Amino acid sequence: MTWNEHDMKQMEVKGISTEKIDEQLQRFAQGFPWLRIEAVATVENGIVRLSPKQESGCIQSWKAFGGTIEKFVPASGAASRMFKDLYAFVNSGRMTPETDFERAFFSNVQQFAFYPTLNKACVKRYDMNILKLMDAGRHADVARTLLEPEGLNYGGLPKGLLQFHKAAGGSVHTPVEEHLEEGAQYAADAQRNVNLHFTVSPEHRKEFERLLAQRIPLMEKVWGVTYRVTMSEQKASTDTIAVMADNTPYREEDGSLLFRPAGHGALIENLNEREADVIFVKNIDNVVPSSLRHDTTRYKKVIAGYLVQIQAHVAHFMQQLEGECTHDQLMKILEFVEKYLFTVSPKTAEMDDTQLTDYLRGKLNRPIRVCGMVKNEGEPGGGPYLAYNRDGSYSLQILEAAQINPEDPAAVELMKSGTHFNPVDLVCYIKDYKGKKFDLRQFVDPDTGLISEKSKGGVAIKALELPGLWNGSMSDWSTIFVEVPIETFNPVKTVNDLLRPQHQ
Repeated sequence: MTWNEHDMKQMEVKGISTEKIDEQLQRFAQGFPWLRIEAVATVENGIVRLSPKQESGCIQSWKAFGGTIEKFVPASGAASRMFKDLYAFVNSGRMTPETDFERAFFSNVQQFAFYPTLNKACVKRYDMNILKLMDAGRHADVARTLLEPEGLNYGGLPKGLLQFHKAAGGSVHTPVEEHLEEGAQYAADAQRNVNLHFTVSPEHRKEFERLLAQRIPLMEKVWGVTYRVTMSEQKASTDTIAVMADNTPYREEDGSLLFRPAGHGALIENLNEREADVIFVKNIDNVVPSSLRHDTTRYKKVIAGYLVQIQAHVAHFMQQLEGECTHDQLMKILEFVEKYLFTVSPKTAEMDDTQLTDYLRGKLNRPIRVCGMVKNEGEPGGGPYLAYNRDGSYSLQILEAAQINPEDPAAVELMKSGTHFNPVDLVCYIKDYKGKKFDLRQFVDPDTGLISEKSKGGVAIKALELPGLWNGSMSDWSTIFVEVPIETFNPVKTVNDLLRPQHQ
C-alpha cells in the first residue's frame, strides 16, 4: 500500500507504523481463522467446583497473602448503548411510551437512584417535575432530560459516573464508588492500602478525578483504608484502520484515514503497565449495593486464594525444573499441568525427558488467571472452552460466539451445550516465579481478533477489533475456571437492568 504525506503524519501522531497498518489490511483481506474446539468446559471437565472446606482454605490463603494487589477496572466509553431504547423512543417522535421497555422505564421511574437528580433537572428545564410531565403526556421530555447535555447528559457520560444505587443516609452511589467499597473489602493489602486503576476516556478524566476527590476522604474513614487510585487512557497506538467493503482504506471527505478504537483488547497495553503481583479485573457495571455484596466479596477472596495456591505450586515446580529432574518428577509436574491447569498435549507421550522439561517450562512460566464462571442463565458473556493452541496442545479459553465457525455443526452444537459463561470476573498473577513482571504482550494470540461491520456517514465500513482483553489477549496464559454463584454477576447493560432486585 502506498501512503501519502498526510497519511504518514496521521500515523506518526498516533504512534502506529506503516508495517502495523499493512498487517491490519492483510487481516481484513484474510480474516481470522475459526478456533478449533476440543470440548466445552464443564464442572466434569475444566471448571473447578470447590467444596465449602476448600473455599474456606482459599479465603485463608488470600488473607495470608503478603504481596501487592490492585483492582483494574475498564471504565472508558460512553454509556450510550445502555440507553439505546430510550434514544429510539425520543427519536420516534412519540411523546408517550408504547413498547414494553418504555412502559417499564416510566412506570418505575421513581425507583431509579437518579430519580431525584432527574426530577430537579426536569423542573429546571421545563418548570414541571417528572410526574407532572408524565401526566401531561410528555414522557419524551423526561427521557430527553436524562439523555441530553441540557439535562443530566447520561447518554454522553461513561457508566462509571452514573447514579446506579441508593445508599445509606439518602445518598446515591455511582459504580466508581461501589468499586472503591469493593476494593476495601477484598483487595486491601497488609497495610490497608487499596490500589485501584480505572481506564478512562480523556474527555471524562476530569469528571472521574472530581468524583474521586469528593468521595475518597469519607470512604477512607468509613473503611479504614488508604486509597491509591490511578487512571490511564486507551493508547492511540492501539487504534486500527477502517476499510471499505473492498478492504481499501476508508477516507474522510478531506482525504484523512479513519482510525477506530480497537475494543477492550487494546487495554492489554494498559494492564501491562501495572506493577502489582495480583490484579483483579472486573467490568465497571458489574456492581451491587453494599447490602447485597456478601457473595461478591466472599468469592473474590475465594478465587484470589485459589490463584495464590496455584502460583505457589507453579513456583515450586519451576524451581525444580531449573535443576536436574528425574523422570518421576517430570511426570508429577506433567500431572499438575494437565489436572490443575487443564493443558493437554498429545505430543507429550512421544517426548524424551529433555523435550518434556522444555515443554513444561513453557507451560508453567507464564501469567496465571483464575476466572469465575457462573451457570448460564441466558446472560451475555464469553463461554468456557477447551480450545487448541498453536503448538497442538489444548487448554482453557474464554471464547465469544463470533470466534466459532457457524458452518461447523459440531462446533455449533458444542457452543449450544455450554453450561457456564464468564462474567469478566478475573484475578491475575502477572509475575514469574522469581518476581519479575511478564511482558503480557508476548502472550496474546494475534489470530483471535474480530472484524465487524459498521456504518460511517451512510457508507458500510469494516472495523478491526484486537484480541479481547479476557479472550485472545490472555490466550497464552495459564487459565483456571472456578465456579462462582450467579449472585456475583449483576451487569447493567440497559437502564432497566437497574430495576432488578439486586440493584434496588
